[in-house]
Amino acid sequence: MNVLVFRTALLIAGFVFADLCVAQILPATASDRFEQLDRNSDGAVSKDEYDSDLVFDALDADNNERVTATELQDQLGPQRDGELSAADRIRTADLNTDGELTAEELGKSVQNRFAALDANQDGSLDLGELTSGFGRP
Repeated sequence: MNVLVFRTALLIAGFVFADLCVAQILPATASDRFEQLDRNSDGAVSKDEYDSDLVFDALDADNNERVTATELQDQLGPQRDGELSAADRIRTADLNTDGELTAEELGKSVQNRFAALDANQDGSLDLGELTSGFGRP
């Protein structure tokens, strides 16, 4: 997976898993994240650009079609004080409560997050919508 695709995937994961800012990989501001997610530079982030498949592929290190807390933690780096653990972050999207995420579970979480951010329900996110949800679960 190329670096741009990987970074885009982690940008989306940053919104799905709320406080997922990894300083070396994810931009720390909503406007910087918006710029990277808006791959076609049209001033909006479409559902296609907010892609859960990219996230899942980036996180599923052993390619077993499941994302574990260990795989997520490996991408996040060391847990810092006050941050949710990787296991806690997975629980937010783990519909069958098995402690791992499938592509379907992550996809639903990404769809729900997109819908929650899309305040005017036009099917795309503008900077204001993305900013309003920045850092919120």
